[in-house]
Amino acid sequence: MDLTTQYLGFTLKNPLVPSASPLSKSVDQAKELEDNGASALIMYSLFEEAITAETETMNRFLHQQDTGFAEADEGFLPDWQDFSTGLDQYLENLRRLKETLDIPVIASLNGVTPGGWINHAKELQQAGADALELNVYYVAGDIDLSGAEVEERYLEILRLLKGNISIPINMKLSPSFSSVGNMARRLAGAGADGVALFNRFYQPDINTDSLRLQPSLHPSTSAEALLAMRWIAILYGRIDGLSLGATGGIHTADDTIKLLLAGSDVVHLCSTLLKNGPAQIARILKGLTNWMEEQSFESVADLRGRVSALTIANPAEFERANYVNILDSYSFAPGVMV
Repeated sequence: MDLTTQYLGFTLKNPLVPSASPLSKSVDQAKELEDNGASALIMYSLFEEAITAETETMNRFLHQQDTGFAEADEGFLPDWQDFSTGLDQYLENLRRLKETLDIPVIASLNGVTPGGWINHAKELQQAGADALELNVYYVAGDIDLSGAEVEERYLEILRLLKGNISIPINMKLSPSFSSVGNMARRLAGAGADGVALFNRFYQPDINTDSLRLQPSLHPSTSAEALLAMRWIAILYGRIDGLSLGATGGIHTADDTIKLLLAGSDVVHLCSTLLKNGPAQIARILKGLTNWMEEQSFESVADLRGRVSALTIANPAEFERANYVNILDSYSFAPGVMV
């Protein structure tokens, strides 16, 4: 049975790729992911603003102190370059992962400024990253900013990076674009090697006791993968050379099978690995191979896209045609009076 798949120009041994998570901060845990069947690894994200804040704090500590002794101010404090920063640690972790793992290692970058995107991307490539995922976590809170301007920001970031690095670039998109398909096509035209659908924004919450904002973190559920499934099914076979990755809500072999049938090249795993550990990859692989045997599929390539908008009898089912049917099929819980 052939589980191989093509993704970002790589031939992967199977479609299961752990996505950006704390698991990649540990080389030992990353090795466990590989040993259980991971075909590639996306590192946790490097955030430009965190590096900038860290550097500014260090500069204040080293250059804005007054000890009262000029000699001490000039000679006792170490050079800032002697300190290890979050960027240094990320690059060192990347190097160690490359030394330890036999699978492709994909760095993940979230920038803020054009210079930050370019400089950090270059450093990640030099440290050995096989590819780069752009985690463009951008919430357009400025109501004077048009949708076209937001889209152009993504495209400009991509163009800048394609002009400065040579490794494949994967764009992690949010579902908030007015035309996801058109945006994916424009990104491909600007040089994107792949897209990951969809980025999952974490929403702030309000504490009703303190009347303050508080962070909220809720693991994904399998139901969330249906949004990616719909759009991958719509995009499958329509944008030449663009790899399709599904992310968000893929927990089980059944979830994985659905996304492959829709047309995904790979599925990205996060919450299920944090909940169940690296061995969940092996369990999903076993479920996938068992299902393929039952359905007489000899390869992942045979099943990919079998239930996409290109192949089903009524492609509109992925859009609006079954909307009324879904609503009409709902039944109230026993005992609920209507």
